Amino acid sequence: MLVHFFPLFSLAALAIFFVSSNGARPATTPEPSLQPAAQEFLDSHNKARAEVGVEPLEWSEKLAKDTSLLVRYQRNKMGCDFANLTESKYGGNQLWAGSAAASVTPSKAVEEWVKEKEFYIHANNSCVENHECGVYTQVVWRKSAQLGCAQATCTVKKQASLTICFYDPPGNVVGETPF
Repeated sequence: MLVHFFPLFSLAALAIFFVSSNGARPATTPEPSLQPAAQEFLDSHNKARAEVGVEPLEWSEKLAKDTSLLVRYQRNKMGCDFANLTESKYGGNQLWAGSAAASVTPSKAVEEWVKEKEFYIHANNSCVENHECGVYTQVVWRKSAQLGCAQATCTVKKQASLTICFYDPPGNVVGETPF
């Protein structure tokens, strides 16, 4: 009687061949698509970040939920005034637009923040005198990895909209440059 012995690695290779040749593929879960407004916020931020060579942000449903709760609170309880973000564990940007500009698209909100770029001096990590640029530097902060934003339309007392975005980890750390 003739007996053949196959080395163990040959059997493993044979098993891999059969699995791959019968069409079996590992299950993959497709990434859920974002709501159009979320995608617009994300794309607008990542465009500004790409312009300075910073990695793109990822959308965070948790941050989006937190900003949604805050923007609704500001609308319903605070007359659509700016939120106090000084105690937040996240970085944050806000935009208030009144009257004719009350309906602000996500890309328009980010565009307004990015306008501060002209006042930012990267060479010495400062802003042109009598100008601010902190909302711009938060948009492009290299260590921020996640983004979540929300908007609310306000009609009590005034026609306005409020946009808030949170960034995690937060930016604008004293002594560090954004990129």
